Amino acid sequence: MSRVAIVTGGARGIGAATARRLAADGLTVAVLDLDEAACAGTVADCPGGIAVGADVADEAAVAAAVERVATELGAPSVLVNNAGVLRDNLIFKMSAGDWDTVMAVHLRGAFLMSRAVQKHMVEQRYGRIVNVSSTSALGNRGQANYAAAKAGLQGFTKTLAIELGPFGVTANAVAPGFIVTDMTAATAERMGVGFAEFQEAAAAQIPVRRPGRPEDVAHAVSFLAGEDAGFVSGQVLYVAGGPRC
Repeated sequence: MSRVAIVTGGARGIGAATARRLAADGLTVAVLDLDEAACAGTVADCPGGIAVGADVADEAAVAAAVERVATELGAPSVLVNNAGVLRDNLIFKMSAGDWDTVMAVHLRGAFLMSRAVQKHMVEQRYGRIVNVSSTSALGNRGQANYAAAKAGLQGFTKTLAIELGPFGVTANAVAPGFIVTDMTAATAERMGVGFAEFQEAAAAQIPVRRPGRPEDVAHAVSFLAGEDAGFVSGQVLYVAGGPRC
């Protein structure tokens, strides 16, 4: 029987690419997103997988979603916390609602999902949790909320690694740089810049001289979610086309 993975925010972008990669690795994947119907395209590429609709910031919805996965597919042994939203603005214009929404999805969501799946992993004495952070964790203009949430995910990851390590569960984070997704397209639009121009400008600042693709992140997640990564835990892997510190 194949292992079961849950990928949040799996309807598009990095989440969709990650779900497809894990399915190609032989895992049975539950693709979770706010809109279950939006997951159909991803699930079609994940043999035996299912779409699950849930708000990761809703405690009851998370509990029900994880229970559904365990019932229909089996106990989850891999979790990728990828769900995220943007509410960018300079600090003097950022509303409390914008702050709370980003914190709820990124941090509360990762906490609720990890807490729900860890009991299954502890029982199996095996588990892989991969949190999707960002280079914005190092600071980024107009993203005080997003940067704080992504930095928080890194601390959360290291703590999970310490607490769950004795039970055969690893926890790591990937921190993408500039990746071509709907979210970066939205950032370009917010800045009043054409997306093609935005990508060219970003590529000029990246040592490998190209923007990242969702698949670049998915490959990194694949390694950290695999059985061969059992001695890698509490780490943050920057997937950014060059060094970050």
